[in-house]
Parts: sequence; structure tokens; C-alpha cells
Amino acid sequence: VQLQASGGGLVQAGGSLRLSCAASGRTFSSYSTGWFRQVSEKEREFVAGISWDGRSSYHAASVKGRFTISRDNAENSVYLQMNTLKPEDTAVYYCAAREGRVDATPTMFVYWGQGTLVTVSS
Repeated sequence: VQLQASGGGLVQAGGSLRLSCAASGRTFSSYSTGWFRQVSEKEREFVAGISWDGRSSYHAASVKGRFTISRDNAENSVYLQMNTLKPEDTAVYYCAAREGRVDATPTMFVYWGQGTLVTVSS
């Protein structure tokens, strides 16, 4: 499956962005999907994940209550709604997919999008 992330940009603190991840190739609806972020050479950090059917979702403590992951299998897409953004949310955001259950470990994901940069100014 091929993934294409989009929606990043520059936003002021307190603002909102919606990231999208469009999938093509294999049946996307059978894959769990996650959003990760990475700052420079630091380790890739789990942000949110959602099960293949959208019935289960998970959010990192640092974004819980501000970010919401969702998916639309009819559109082969996954979204990350980001509200009340903070400067520390600045990172390159990646979407990823894997067969099986949602996992917070980046190495468990096989398919990755190219990343989209989110910059939050103070």
C-alpha cells in the first residue's frame, strides 16, 4: 500500500490543522493506521493510531484531548485533526499502516508516507 500525507503547514500556537493520509494499492480497509512525528534526529514518536475498522483509536498522552484520529475507508483516507496546537507539536508528521492491531512502535509498521511538516509558532 502507498501512503501520501498532506495538510502540514505553518500555524500560530492555539491554531488548528487537519492532516490527511491518502492510501492506494492494496485494500486499505484491512490495515491499522498510525500517525507518528519526528523532530530532527530524535526517535519517531507515536501520536495516534486507529484500527482497521475505525472502532478503536489511541492517542499519546501529549496530544490527548487536542488531536483526534479518524478514517474513512470508503475514501481510503486517514485524518489527524489537530487543535490547540503548541510549539512543541512542531515536527514532521508521518502516517503509517500495518496489518494487524494498532501498535505504538514505529518498527511494527511496514508502510510509510513521505511526511508532512507542521510548524507551530509561538
